[in-house]
Amino acid sequence: MAVWLTYSAHSNLDKALAVVFPITAFVASGYEHSIANMYFIPLKSQDAVLATGGPDPAALEDLDVAHFLVANLLPVTAGNIVGGGVLVGAAYWFIYRRNATAT
Repeated sequence: MAVWLTYSAHSNLDKALAVVFPITAFVASGYEHSIANMYFIPLKSQDAVLATGGPDPAALEDLDVAHFLVANLLPVTAGNIVGGGVLVGAAYWFIYRRNATAT
């Protein structure tokens, strides 16, 4: 949506303002993004969690790369593909479809 809205903007300021609301809505809704997770989740390493008085160390046994890939990155990436590729594609198709009989 953010990219789509920038096409209707006339100046750079309009483009910058156009991307704010869709991105804010995405973040506020609590959805996850695969690229953002590849940055933020490694920041939450086991040492960092323990240093901040986090959960019991036994609860952190699943905090490894394999668990991150299977439990987070693959489902989130699949959801991003469906949401961005299928749902946005369907919205574009619905908005820009042409009537084949009309000339």
